[in-house]
Amino acid sequence: MIKIGSDLPHAPRSVYEEGCIAAHALDLLGDRWALLVIRELMLGPKRFQLIRAGLPGISASVLTQRLEGLEGGGILGRVTLPDPAGVQVYKLTELGRGVRPVIDALCTFGAQLPGHDPTKFISPSAHQPISADAVDGGHDRP
Repeated sequence: MIKIGSDLPHAPRSVYEEGCIAAHALDLLGDRWALLVIRELMLGPKRFQLIRAGLPGISASVLTQRLEGLEGGGILGRVTLPDPAGVQVYKLTELGRGVRPVIDALCTFGAQLPGHDPTKFISPSAHQPISADAVDGGHDRP
């Protein structure tokens, strides 16, 4: 079992102040944009600007805050790609990849709701069916 909490460099802040496990998870994942940032990384590591391109409407400062919070909570990490690229990217940790069923459940629920407008922007990450191989394969632990 992977624990989040005080043993991490920047443990998530407690918002709900209750012992409910769902509230505990929402302390980390409940901020606006957090689940969509995770969705952007489900298919593999990405640079900051590529994450932002998949999230129209998010400001650079809010994205930075979400990335820092998710990194502090052990959901994602930063790695530097080998040369010749040598650039920093964000990638999900094992704990972060475990959020996939939550996102899948939200999509299933959302598909049942009236009012969805498929003519609005949809991130290329959302267009791809997310297979277990895509999520689990080829990911080094940061």
